[in-house]
Amino acid sequence: MQAANPRRGYILGLSAYIIWGLFPLYFKAIASVPAVEIIIHRVLWSALFGALLLMVWKHPGWWRELRENPRRLAILALSGALIAANWLTYVWSVNNGRMLEASLGYYINPLVNVLLGMLILGERLRRMQWIAVGLAAVGVAQQVWQVGSLPWVSLVLALTFGFYGLIRKQAPVKALPGLVVETWMLVPIAIAWLLFNPTAHSAQAEFWTTSEAWWLVAAGPVTLVPLVCFNAAARHLPYTTLGFLQYLAPTLVLLQAVLLFGEHLSSSTLVAFMFIWAGLAVYSVDAWLSLRRRS
Repeated sequence: MQAANPRRGYILGLSAYIIWGLFPLYFKAIASVPAVEIIIHRVLWSALFGALLLMVWKHPGWWRELRENPRRLAILALSGALIAANWLTYVWSVNNGRMLEASLGYYINPLVNVLLGMLILGERLRRMQWIAVGLAAVGVAQQVWQVGSLPWVSLVLALTFGFYGLIRKQAPVKALPGLVVETWMLVPIAIAWLLFNPTAHSAQAEFWTTSEAWWLVAAGPVTLVPLVCFNAAARHLPYTTLGFLQYLAPTLVLLQAVLLFGEHLSSSTLVAFMFIWAGLAVYSVDAWLSLRRRS
């Protein structure tokens, strides 16, 4: 089926991935606030702004479907915990000089998805997919050999987001209602954290007179705007095209890490990236050939 408006789809898709790729600039602006506290406010403000957006951007029948399928609510509770863990790891990595590892994690993510499909959903890998996964595995193994430890930030980001997508497949809820439900389920935990941490930055009255307070409030729109763009783009572009665009975000993170924030890209890390990039190239060619065969 032809995309309804490819030009609009590309603009929306590029907007989503550019915003996601520039997230480090946002988190650096509130680097003085601990990562856990940033996530607490990301949950609270995403829940609030998401609920307001749902009043404008109608999704008829979404709540009735959830109410009639309580299993989906349980699945969304689990996926909410996974996305919160992903957010926390990402914010921590940005504000602790580990952006290269973060970008590596999101390069690995598509290949983790392929592997999870095989191990959990019983999907069979094509020969080129095996080669892609193997190249990525060599890249990770090379990092372990050089550094002497697993690149845990990369693996946590790739695995939490991979399992998040896998679990969301089990609860077919549209992206915005799903995110709103996930965040509202985390709201009691967020409020409890604030109550039990009276010395937190945002628990002080004077904090709300600073510019950082507004940056925290912006966590809601910053989370929701690229999601809205992505979902709108998905209606105008083939999903494989969106898959290619997704590499824009970790590339922007990589460039910021090296060019703006002075993280050192060692030769051993570059070798690991090259293996993973090679794996992604093989994976992308396989996806393109598969699409052509189906067409």
